[in-house]
Amino acid sequence: MKISLMILSAALACSSGAFAADPATLRLGIDPSYPPMDAKAPDGSFKGFDVDLGNEICRRIHAHCQWVELEFSGMIPALQARKIDAILSSMAITEKREQQILFTSKLFQFKSRLIARQGAPLAGGMNALAGKQIGVQSGTQFEGYALKNWAPLGVHVVAYKSQDEVFADLENGRLDGALLGTVEADYGFLRMPAGKGFAFVGEPLSMGDRGVGIGLRKDETAVQASINEAIASMRKDGTYAQIAKKYFDFDPYGN
Repeated sequence: MKISLMILSAALACSSGAFAADPATLRLGIDPSYPPMDAKAPDGSFKGFDVDLGNEICRRIHAHCQWVELEFSGMIPALQARKIDAILSSMAITEKREQQILFTSKLFQFKSRLIARQGAPLAGGMNALAGKQIGVQSGTQFEGYALKNWAPLGVHVVAYKSQDEVFADLENGRLDGALLGTVEADYGFLRMPAGKGFAFVGEPLSMGDRGVGIGLRKDETAVQASINEAIASMRKDGTYAQIAKKYFDFDPYGN
């Protein structure tokens, strides 16, 4: 990683937890298909809640954020291959992922939920879902949940490379429903013109994760400690809340 462990160790000895004077580059993997968390502006730059949090964290640790666009399913392989230095793209902290990578402390936490066309007969529990086509993005906890809990009961789980592809096939009728995070579903689809006529189905689901964190390689414990301190200071001084208010009318941190 471009930030040496020597620099980080010296930084962590300081009360601020910031990096030493010379700025470093932190290459952050992002999949910009999850508005309002991760999106791409018309000029090609990246925007969203994840991006604002990442840029503020980089400022506090005296690093330069370099955002690298990747498919979500390729994030962990890219991290392990050192093509990126960290993952900041709404990646949930799960036990399975923790076997492969290291996570920082929590950034935010949302429930997950099924969406479908209004009036669709999917609210009657698993009997209603059996035989239906449910879209998920490949590599997400939603895919893992659906394959484990729904596929054995006759649900056809269809995985896509991007969330945009899921939304497109939901809109054109190739899918009966889609499973994803409640905020991404609400702000990224249901409130958009394409989401007209669609709605949440059933109750919010818990995937068993511990919220979203920044993914790091297993040996990057010094980076983890420095980022954790930055997150804590953002929460304490109100910066986190200020960023969150740009996107939400509730506290996305969760309990």
